[in-house]
Amino acid sequence: MKSLLHPKFKLNGEAFESAEALKERANHFVEKGNGDQTAIGKFILEWLDNNDFITVKTSGSTGIPKNIKLQKEHVFNSAEATVNYFDLKENTKSLLCLPAEYIAGKMMLVRAMTVGWDLYRTAPEKNPLADTDNIFDFSAMVPYQVFHSLADLYKVKKLIVGGGAVPWKLEEELQKCETHIFATYGMTETISHIAVRPLNGKEKSAVFSALPKVNFSQSENGCLQIHAPEISEETVATNDVVELISPTSFKFLGRIDNVINSGGTKVHPEAVEEKLSIHINLPFFITSEKDGALGERVILIIESEKQLKVEDYSEAFGTLSAYEKPKKIYTLSKFIYTETGKIKRAEVLKNLK
Repeated sequence: MKSLLHPKFKLNGEAFESAEALKERANHFVEKGNGDQTAIGKFILEWLDNNDFITVKTSGSTGIPKNIKLQKEHVFNSAEATVNYFDLKENTKSLLCLPAEYIAGKMMLVRAMTVGWDLYRTAPEKNPLADTDNIFDFSAMVPYQVFHSLADLYKVKKLIVGGGAVPWKLEEELQKCETHIFATYGMTETISHIAVRPLNGKEKSAVFSALPKVNFSQSENGCLQIHAPEISEETVATNDVVELISPTSFKFLGRIDNVINSGGTKVHPEAVEEKLSIHINLPFFITSEKDGALGERVILIIESEKQLKVEDYSEAFGTLSAYEKPKKIYTLSKFIYTETGKIKRAEVLKNLK
């Protein structure tokens, strides 16, 4: 494995003569910083310590958050794959605007430290570009940030978007941007993303393509299996149902544990959500409840102070098949979210009971 710290690495314009100098700055963040600055300091110290692994917390969007250990060699390989894929060499001017407590934020730091980027950090707010005049070569955001940063996206040349599905309506807005924007597919266990798809421009596609040295297969139930020896010694089995296009490309259909069997027809909530996102501007998600005739029936959960009925979205539901149409709408005044902005569906559903 190459060096954990490149001599040209800068943080907020500050260069460091040695790893010890960077550790000193990191300790200052831990002792004097607040919020995410503290998390940045702690991770820098962890990356530069004598252990051959780092500890990362999963987001908790599909279950209880847990800590997992990742080998530093695998983390380095993941960073190198992204750098090579997007041609991000030393002196790349980049923006860190994701929480450093989770894998996406940590990987921005790793790429910067190992390749020699000029990294700027800002609080992980909804529009991290609002208060800067800098033009960045590269950054990473979640869809919520992208939505609130549309007017300022010109400040980033290449942008990756992860941490959740990109709504159809937002994807349409991105066609007006000159920034090269890519959706990413990955998870903590794959050390951030292992596949990307262009969201705008001439190369826009619904198909995810693998990063270097990554291959795919499917399990018997149609779920994606990831073969990436550079980042995981074992095959990573997912709960994501896909249409496998080739050993290095796929279309995402939805999570198998979310699939609704309505009258013998399988309904993928994610596909329904994508269709409805054109018409519904409030936070929402699709799930199901038991039904005497259908077995399961589709329902719509919306974050709203107002009580809504099926009739309120008759035009929107007209774009769906008979089995996809929600048979009932439930509203909650406030959803429960993870720290990375994903809806905690299981906990939201508990509040309905």
